Amino acid sequence: MQTTPKGFRLHLGIFGRRNVGKSSLLNALTHQPTSIVSETAGTTTDPVEKPMELLPIGPVLWIDTAGIDDEGALGELRIQKTKSVLDRTEIGIIVSTADAPISRFELDLIIAFRNRSVPVIYVLNKIDAAQPRPETIDELKSLNIPYVMTDALTGRGIIDLHKILLQAVPDDFLTPPPILVDLVPPKSMIILVVPVDKEAPKGRLILPQVQTIREILDAHLSCVVVQDTQLDDAIKRITPAPALVVTDSQAFAKVAEIVPQSIPLTSFSILYARQKADLKIMIEGARAIKNLKTGSRVLIAESCTHHPIEEDIGTIKIPKLLQKYVGGEIEFKHVRGHEFLTDDFNCELVIHCGACMWNRREMLSRIMYCQNANIPITNYGLAIAYTLGIFDRAIKPILDATS
Repeated sequence: MQTTPKGFRLHLGIFGRRNVGKSSLLNALTHQPTSIVSETAGTTTDPVEKPMELLPIGPVLWIDTAGIDDEGALGELRIQKTKSVLDRTEIGIIVSTADAPISRFELDLIIAFRNRSVPVIYVLNKIDAAQPRPETIDELKSLNIPYVMTDALTGRGIIDLHKILLQAVPDDFLTPPPILVDLVPPKSMIILVVPVDKEAPKGRLILPQVQTIREILDAHLSCVVVQDTQLDDAIKRITPAPALVVTDSQAFAKVAEIVPQSIPLTSFSILYARQKADLKIMIEGARAIKNLKTGSRVLIAESCTHHPIEEDIGTIKIPKLLQKYVGGEIEFKHVRGHEFLTDDFNCELVIHCGACMWNRREMLSRIMYCQNANIPITNYGLAIAYTLGIFDRAIKPILDATS
């Protein structure tokens, strides 16, 4: 459970003003000194993450944040980091001292979560020192926000918080969208094309490939894993023909030439456009590539922060394909990690990685940002398929099975 990737964990964000007991609450929830606790306001300066198993929910990621009311130039930077956590939070926990009224800080958080359709829990902490104001309770009830009273230092109310958390778990966490098992008949054979190049970790497969293989095994299906150089021979050997071929997007052109039109073909990245994001919106984003021209501006976003290597897909290969498609120079900006849209780069298209390391909430938040800014967004696999002229073929297996 401790090695479960972040993308499979339920992200629980703890927010509130300074010195309300956020870090003490996290320590009580995790049963260990995860965050530094001090009487000095503003002790937590950066988001603190703690993965753990929270029964009966399963693997979760707790995120403790700096006070939303921090002050000064440095405090503003801390607030911005806190706000960035909103985009990947799947349950928001707002902490306040028990006797404090609901201020504009808490109301702003409530609005931010509701705009993202994220469930909110309100924690009235430090009840050892004072009891909640009746007006606060009435306001929480009128806002239809579940609340719990706690004393984080003694553990009082923590079990009640666990119960409310269980009720707030989003349905898509308990039953996440499948990767591909709903696209093929029972007992199917699937070919996975996994090129072994410089981007493949030595002795390991990358996460989307591992997760896909595990889902296939869980569904009692079968798969053959080959490099692109072995694909033609594998197709000839398998009888009846495989129900689906899934390739790394970087090998799309070569694989599309080898796989007969009668065999459905897609890529890991396109499958992740459905599992981690919103496939319909991502498809429309890919179709916006036809509107690009010389001088257009494109943002390429990579969720991982690895050092790009020679012929990296995001920094080298996709820009080459796009400029070849357009027939001219395009201005690119590359961002990694949680950095995203900024005011200094007004782009016409966002191309995102598959986000295999992230939870779906953060990708949906990024899609929301793009829609609000009227900027199309797609992902690596869809963009590659579009520029290569195999777009309709690449999305057909998913559309046929889910329409």
